[in-house]
Amino acid sequence: MTGAPALKVRFEDEHLLVVDKPAGMVVHPARGHSEGTLAQLLAGVGAGGEQQRAGIVHRLDRDTSGLLVVAKSEQAHARLQAALAAREIKREYLALVEGRPPSRTGTIEAPVGRDPRVRTRMAVGGQFPRQAVTHFTLERELPASSLLRLRLETGRTHQIRVHMQAIGHPVCGDPDYGRPGLYGLKRQFLHATALAFEHPVTGEPIEVSSPLPEDLRLALAAAERLS
Repeated sequence: MTGAPALKVRFEDEHLLVVDKPAGMVVHPARGHSEGTLAQLLAGVGAGGEQQRAGIVHRLDRDTSGLLVVAKSEQAHARLQAALAAREIKREYLALVEGRPPSRTGTIEAPVGRDPRVRTRMAVGGQFPRQAVTHFTLERELPASSLLRLRLETGRTHQIRVHMQAIGHPVCGDPDYGRPGLYGLKRQFLHATALAFEHPVTGEPIEVSSPLPEDLRLALAAAERLS
């Protein structure tokens, strides 16, 4: 891929690519974030959908790292969008959360809408709520926190962060829904670690993974040292 030297590419062929977005990078241009976005880095590479979105099929929050799938043609983009709407793209995240959920596995099903008090945040219920479903599995028990693997059925803005706060286990370091700076974190401990889907043109199964970046590995080590 050309034009995006700051990105790691985990998969690429003539129809699509899967990139590993670093924390701190905004996906789409928006008010206050007009430069250095993922969409701009992918200009001339991605295709399909809205002109300013460079074939990007789904999004991640600015300070959430990990995997995103990007189409290179209108056909691939339309088929990937349809697969996403049909919940046929498997998206898994790793999150370190405060405390320990009451069960090793669970499903959070609660609509998410705009927080009426703080317009940059979302909330369970909120304004114009939409269905949101998050599944979680306990990966590792730590002294004061838990490493969870989460799978999204829906993709609402801030969904995992809002859902974990709603059940009393906010994502560690989350500046909006938890306690910033926990374990030395400068962002929320949330990483899009795995994508699995059927190739939109060939039909072949695609599975891509991404390891935890260094800042999250260091935070995890700090959480493990507590006794």
